[in-house]
Amino acid sequence: MNLNKLVRAAIFAAMAIGLGFMFMLIPNLEFISITIFLSGLTLGVGYGAMVGGTAIFIYSVMNPLGSGLIYLPLLLGQVLAMVGIGILGALSSRLFPVKNPLYFTIISGVFGMICALIYDGITTLAYPISAGYDWNETVTYAITGLLFTAMHIVSNTVIFSLVIPNYIKRLPL
Repeated sequence: MNLNKLVRAAIFAAMAIGLGFMFMLIPNLEFISITIFLSGLTLGVGYGAMVGGTAIFIYSVMNPLGSGLIYLPLLLGQVLAMVGIGILGALSSRLFPVKNPLYFTIISGVFGMICALIYDGITTLAYPISAGYDWNETVTYAITGLLFTAMHIVSNTVIFSLVIPNYIKRLPL
């Protein structure tokens, strides 16, 4: 294990957790997924997955608005989703950097949309399972949350569109 990458992974995880707590009172505006995505992009698959799982686990378990330990399937879904986002960040490294700035911004936004869909899709199914809902209640739960899911998709798309191109510009080549 590379000590330099491990320290960077710890910094990414700490940053994701800190940003999560900083914006926790603003619904569907979060910077955890972009931080985890960037960790995968910067450090690779293994470290991106590790940062994703570790950061969301600590954030969710220590959340003063409600610990993730109450609903273990939901916590597992959150961890699984963020591990996937870290891996997606690493796999996306083949697409960056792109010479056309508009295309680069659009691709970055698409990744933000995909990350929001991954997270919201997994957690929307995991919560009803952990709460004991049947299929009809799960569908109703998903439908009533569509507005929040849409807000999360839009905010993630904008955040990724703004952050990734500027982050890539500053990476040493």
